[in-house]
Amino acid sequence: MRRIEINLLAIFLMVIPMFFFNNCYSQKKEEKKADKTFYDFKAISIEGQEISMSDYKGKVVVVVNTASKCGFTPQFEGLEALYKKYKDKGLVILGFPCNQFANQEPNDEKQIINGCMANYGVSFPMFSKIKVNGKNAHPLYKFLKKEAPGSLGNAIKWNFAKFVIDKQGKVVKRFSTQTKPEEMEELILSLINEN
Repeated sequence: MRRIEINLLAIFLMVIPMFFFNNCYSQKKEEKKADKTFYDFKAISIEGQEISMSDYKGKVVVVVNTASKCGFTPQFEGLEALYKKYKDKGLVILGFPCNQFANQEPNDEKQIINGCMANYGVSFPMFSKIKVNGKNAHPLYKFLKKEAPGSLGNAIKWNFAKFVIDKQGKVVKRFSTQTKPEEMEELILSLINEN
């Protein structure tokens, strides 16, 4: 009887530390995940260069999924107007072409940038084509959707959904496709003026 009690005690003394270790380890893992910010991500520019979002530290950032052949494509004009107006005050707009909505971005990178420049005078940074929904969604978009879910779930509903990120890398707000760029101006200005 005595031997069984000793064995049970030995097992108990081995299991308890393992339980606490595993608990602390998974808690630290969760904390690490939760600590991710916008600045932890990278993407490929439309010119083929890897860009770290940390390059935009201290700026107010608008991330938008774009398409060249969409009814909302004229929003490029409003986005460019905002960019020109506030880029010297700390605003950057990042365009991410996406062909997931009704095949409205069939062009390759060269055609996209030429079209954006020729038709809308886009001078803000553009990136290579990505997916914004599904299992192959770009990690940045997985993060953005988690941080600012839409009204009917996390998925991006269409082209020209817009995310606004503050100077600390926190996703502040998600705007729908229908929101015109100029309707974001008040929020952008308030974030630019924050210390």
